[in-house]
Amino acid sequence: MGLPMSDPTAWATAMNNLGMAPMGMTGQPLLPDFDPALGMMTGIPPINPMMPGLGIVPPPIPPDMPAVKEIIHCKSCTLFPPNPHLPPPATRERPPGCKTVFVGGLPENGTEQIIMEVFEQCGEVIAIRKSKKNFCHIRFAEEFMVDKALYLSGYRIRLGSSTDKKDTGRLHVDFAQARDDLYEWECKQRMLAREERHRRRLAEERFRPPSPPPVVHYSDHECSVVAEKLKDDTKFSEAIQTLLTWIERGEVNRRTANNFYSMIQSANSHIRRLVNEKAAHEKEMEEAKEKFKLALSGILVQFEQIVAVYHSASKQKAWDHFTKAQRKNISVWCKQAEEIRNIHNDELMGIRREEEMEMSDEEIEDPSEMKETEESALVSQVEALKEENDSLRWQLDAYRNEVELLKREQGKASRDEDTTKEQQMKLLQQALQGMQKHLLKVQEEYKKREAELEKVKEDKLKVETLLENLKEQQSMADEEDKEGDAADCQGNESSTSRVCACSQEKECPVEKTLSNSPVKSEREVLLVGIISTFLHVHPFGASIEYICSYLQRLDSKICTAEVEVLMTRLQNTFRQELSGVGASLEKRWKFCGFDGLKMT
Repeated sequence: MGLPMSDPTAWATAMNNLGMAPMGMTGQPLLPDFDPALGMMTGIPPINPMMPGLGIVPPPIPPDMPAVKEIIHCKSCTLFPPNPHLPPPATRERPPGCKTVFVGGLPENGTEQIIMEVFEQCGEVIAIRKSKKNFCHIRFAEEFMVDKALYLSGYRIRLGSSTDKKDTGRLHVDFAQARDDLYEWECKQRMLAREERHRRRLAEERFRPPSPPPVVHYSDHECSVVAEKLKDDTKFSEAIQTLLTWIERGEVNRRTANNFYSMIQSANSHIRRLVNEKAAHEKEMEEAKEKFKLALSGILVQFEQIVAVYHSASKQKAWDHFTKAQRKNISVWCKQAEEIRNIHNDELMGIRREEEMEMSDEEIEDPSEMKETEESALVSQVEALKEENDSLRWQLDAYRNEVELLKREQGKASRDEDTTKEQQMKLLQQALQGMQKHLLKVQEEYKKREAELEKVKEDKLKVETLLENLKEQQSMADEEDKEGDAADCQGNESSTSRVCACSQEKECPVEKTLSNSPVKSEREVLLVGIISTFLHVHPFGASIEYICSYLQRLDSKICTAEVEVLMTRLQNTFRQELSGVGASLEKRWKFCGFDGLKMT
């Protein structure tokens, strides 16, 4: 404290006693022409981070600039900085949660009071364990205080103004591994982990959906409540979930079967409502499509008008009166309007194309096939009604048996059970009445279906008689044509030889072509017609799988190989082309009947 920083000669003398070159505050050697007025004020030591009361860590030093440390004055000792050109002192790896440092190189005459005086500037010291061999361990209150203590590593310490060897030493400060530090660090980590788990649990609970309310147990009262809810459209979803849970729990038994059947029946009555709702939504969607299509067509009309305005302005009559900038703007606007118009036009054409495709899929090919499908559907419905009628009869017999058993048990039971049995009897009677009504309805539907089936059979017989009459008329017409041909041949006997020769020559290739015809049956003729119509609708062609999927809707027995062989035989009607590149290479069939007709 008695060594003023503004006195360069005293500073140089003190550093010479330590065997160090006299250095200034900036690390430069002191010059003989040193100006004391440029130094610090007299009696005020330089500010450094280790002074008591500051409690700050020194700022980071650039790597290309040597670290400059200052002299530290204490009450009973003085700390002199190391040579800035020497490498920094080596330290071991920092243990986790380190709060203890090892301090070596202490003077032999150093006491705990002097050590406390030097290192309490770094922070609160909890304990000092001093050894007899000039080293000690110091434990601080916080981890950041260890970094301040490491700043003192390499300093030379001198007790008072003595230059005796026992009163001097070079401090070496390093990290120390202590069980107390490790234990506190582990406790802190466990606490942080607990807090993190708690935060995660709170976040998961916040985002977790609420659990559904528990389903009540089955009872007669709850059964009646659920039955009423099943009839209400707004409470149907809640009631059907309760019914499903009861059935899965096994609440259905001989006593509660009627109640469950009535609830299932009321649930079945909602199917028609759901179908009607779906149809209503589909109708709304179709109306929205129509509105969109109309709006789009209106927009296209307006685009056409705007483009017409641009085209009329581009004519010479009006074009010569515009400036260059105006002409440029008009041409740019015209191009933009045409592009937008083409995009909207393509969109509208795509919508119309999709509608045409849907209509082509829904068209009916043959009325006779339609009648056959209707007849088969009626037969299947009649059979289903028969089965349902039989099952209802069996259920009716079972209910009658149960009624008889209940009547027999009624005489043996006590008076307390009479009321419950009467209620069961009423329920059974109501169920029987409902079953009988349902049975009557089924029988009426069965009679109606039988009448419809008879009408279909009569229509089929009429169609067959009409077909036979048409065939007879056609055969009669063929015979009349043959008789007319024979009369012509008798009138022209002179030219018979030449005509016969020519006719024989012409008939030979016809017979050959008929024998070599690629179409061999009426079924193949129908397939060729259907495939031609399908490919005519698809001008860019279609794959063989797509064609067969369309044909299998009409007849499930059609196979891909049969269709492909038939199309390869008709080279003038169908043509196979390859489209795509590399892995996307695809074979497509196209209809070329019009081109083939010109060639043949």
